[in-house]
Amino acid sequence: MTKSQIGLRERKKAATREALSWAALRLAVERGLENVRVEDIAAAAGVSPRTYNNYFSSKAEAIVSRHCDRIRLVGEALRERPPAEPLWEALTRATLAPFDGAAEQPDPRWTAAVRLLLREPALQAELARAGADAEAGLAAAVAARTGADPGGLHPRLVAAGVLAALRAASDVWLRADPPVPLQPLLAEALRQLAAGLPEPSSS
Repeated sequence: MTKSQIGLRERKKAATREALSWAALRLAVERGLENVRVEDIAAAAGVSPRTYNNYFSSKAEAIVSRHCDRIRLVGEALRERPPAEPLWEALTRATLAPFDGAAEQPDPRWTAAVRLLLREPALQAELARAGADAEAGLAAAVAARTGADPGGLHPRLVAAGVLAALRAASDVWLRADPPVPLQPLLAEALRQLAAGLPEPSSS
């Protein structure tokens, strides 16, 4: 098999995975998690239940996978930033990059339904697991960039801080009334973190 054939195959697999995840999220928002079957998700994505099972082991995993894939990409994106770029500038660009397609003005009905859905313990468990994996990968990328000990305090603190900024920005985005874009919120969260979280101005 040629490199181009391998590349095409991998792109098709990624597209199928994303279609399944999006279908799972949309159906769970519309119907509630308990009212969605694997067969429903597979049909909405135009594949068989067997194909679904090749990608995901649970509905919760499918629903959160698009978000989890994005946060895992942060570490990869950081490794690709120019070596001379200051750490927090590189971190900011790497963190924002996977969210280029985020909705500028989300539908309030959608965000309200997603907030309700995220109370499900199964989804919270999947997000926690993926977050731990992403944090470890980002800490390793920070260590590689700075020459620090991968098991040391600084890379771990930086990685934990970046993911905390992402969680905070996402929560504000989901609750904002009127709706606001996600990327500027995330950029501001990272700016404040890089500045040492100064107290808000009272003026």
